[in-house]
Amino acid sequence: MLEKTTRMNYLFDFYQSLLTPKQRSYMSLYYLDDYSLGEIADEYDVSRQAVYDNIKRTEAMLEEYENKLLLLQKFQERNTLFIHIKELLKDDTPSVSALLEAVCELEKLD
Repeated sequence: MLEKTTRMNYLFDFYQSLLTPKQRSYMSLYYLDDYSLGEIADEYDVSRQAVYDNIKRTEAMLEEYENKLLLLQKFQERNTLFIHIKELLKDDTPSVSALLEAVCELEKLD
């Protein structure tokens, strides 16, 4: 569950501008503020089922956006490469070819 929550938070960060205000609000309350479905339903005077359906549709939309745009994937790959470069630079004599290779990989991501 924690993995899904973390993934949804990242996807929401990247793609929230593509959502409607209502979708943004439901997702923010559910994933960021840890509201229950019932609490959100009370807040908006709708049924728990309506909130659940909206959140599930929005999750599917976020996953679809990620499948097409790959912003989260590229972000994670970029972070991995930065960590690798930092490790290479910690060596007393960093390998220039390894650094160049890592920088080239970074360039490919953009």
